[in-house]
Amino acid sequence: MAGEYKHVVLVGIDGAGNFYRKTDAPAIRRLFAEGAGTDYCLTSIPTISAECWGSMLIGVYPETHGLTNDIVSRLPYTDAEHPTVFRMIRDARPDAEIGAFSNWSPILSGIVERDAGVHLDTGEDPGITRRVCEYIREKKPTFVFVQFDSIDGAGHTFGYGSEKYLKELTVADGYVGAIRSAVEEAGIADDTLFIATADHGGFGQNHGGVTDEEKYVFFAAVGKTVAPGTRIDLEVKDIPAVVTRALGVPGSPSWDSKLPDGLFTK
Repeated sequence: MAGEYKHVVLVGIDGAGNFYRKTDAPAIRRLFAEGAGTDYCLTSIPTISAECWGSMLIGVYPETHGLTNDIVSRLPYTDAEHPTVFRMIRDARPDAEIGAFSNWSPILSGIVERDAGVHLDTGEDPGITRRVCEYIREKKPTFVFVQFDSIDGAGHTFGYGSEKYLKELTVADGYVGAIRSAVEEAGIADDTLFIATADHGGFGQNHGGVTDEEKYVFFAAVGKTVAPGTRIDLEVKDIPAVVTRALGVPGSPSWDSKLPDGLFTK
């Protein structure tokens, strides 16, 4: 199964929803201008971190993966029937370089399979950015996932869409731009599918419900087979199908994940 890309970078901004539209976000806007995307990618319900990150990385709905914030904070993920995208890449390519960088460490301990051979790194957003950029330049990974968390913290503290929240989102946009620059500096941009998205948004100072502000997130992807300016329809659970299709590795037959129409030109 041949893929069009040698590398996929997936950057997720926790709690970002589609609020980038209300602030200065040049890196995200550049992705939309140069690639395909939507401001209305439907996330999983309930709009809670573990449920949504689980769907993004496992390709199934929360009622199937069964993850909650409490579970991922205490238990390793061991469901072989519903493997993560990390597992599918590892099984198809035993020698692949795969990484996961996450401010919210339960993703690394409670979603990424411990025996999948994934390079794991956690810390605050600025440190993660520096280290993932170094990792990309040095290792040129087949797949790397990055999660930023300070934006969600700003939402809980100051309110989603508030002035302080939007300022923090602009900072996170800078992290996205730095990672994309690292891909270019590594000399792999032409063979990379670069994706940026979010797990959920928020309403007031919380999330978990079904308001538009909570359930719709942005999704943008840039790559050599992605037509600039294309608008697509997809859900967060469809992202594993995008990643595996780009790399040319099999997806899991147990996934609900589907490749969105019109994302790739070939």
